Amino acid sequence: MANDLFVELQQKLEGKKVRIVFPEAYDERVLEAAVKLSATSYVQPVLVGNREKVEKLAQPLFLNVSGIEFIDHENYEKYDEMVAKFVERRAGKVTEEKARELLQDVNYFGTMLVYMGEVEGLVSGAIHSTGDTVRPALQIIKTKPGVSRTSGAFIMSRNASRFIFADCAINPTIDAQGLAEIAVESAKTAKAFNINPKVAMLSFSTYGSAKTEETLKVAEATRLVREKAPTLPVGGEMQFDAAYVPPVAKLKAPNSEIQGDANVFVFPSLEAGNIGYKIAERLGGFEAVGPILQGLNAPVNDLSRGCSSADVLKLALITAVQAMEK
Repeated sequence: MANDLFVELQQKLEGKKVRIVFPEAYDERVLEAAVKLSATSYVQPVLVGNREKVEKLAQPLFLNVSGIEFIDHENYEKYDEMVAKFVERRAGKVTEEKARELLQDVNYFGTMLVYMGEVEGLVSGAIHSTGDTVRPALQIIKTKPGVSRTSGAFIMSRNASRFIFADCAINPTIDAQGLAEIAVESAKTAKAFNINPKVAMLSFSTYGSAKTEETLKVAEATRLVREKAPTLPVGGEMQFDAAYVPPVAKLKAPNSEIQGDANVFVFPSLEAGNIGYKIAERLGGFEAVGPILQGLNAPVNDLSRGCSSADVLKLALITAVQAMEK
């Protein structure tokens, strides 16, 4: 993340002490980030794990965990209450016995802490797959009213330039309605991070230059975005150059609301989004922060298993901002 954005997030959170739970207390990167966060005035880390075990892990790393709050999922005083609330939330889909089994999983346990209001957000994924992080969130936190799915956005940052790319992480297939939801949620994500959203619905066609099932889907999604958010600047379907380069926009899309000034890019498929953000990161020199999970009732975010402690800290800040915006 560009330093100026990082500083802005810190300033936005100053004095808030947003409680973020980390289910992966025994991972060194998570532990290092938690220690750094505990010394700030903007995030209060809560680690799921046994304090004594973590202290033994922290000692050779020269990390002081004395100021960090721990919740031991194997000896939690509100465990019976959590089990009951989980069974109620799953509405007959799990028995009490199955609930007790699932809540031994640190991600299910951490997600229930969010649901019960014990913490305000969750960051996981350093040693778990995306599915391990997202599945409990979808079952327990669930999506917001009017949103049928979650999606994964990245903040792409290079110097003073900032963009939102979505969906780059979650939905292998998506219809026009889903694309429209992702566009609206991505615009909200942009606003939370001081980006005034201008949305481009990307395709290999610009305003009917090609007509296929794929391009018509994006055109329909654009129409639905205008219905859902009439004041949101949006253009589509658009090729990337028309969305990003003003002279190309003037030539290819002279009547579009987007004139090469888009900063929220909604990709027509997960394939395109995932490839696109990695090209921007590796060839374009952008820093990709995320994926930020969009559309949930409370913030839950997923780390890459190749993350650094700095990545953990940054995603914690993003999660805290989401919680504060909520």
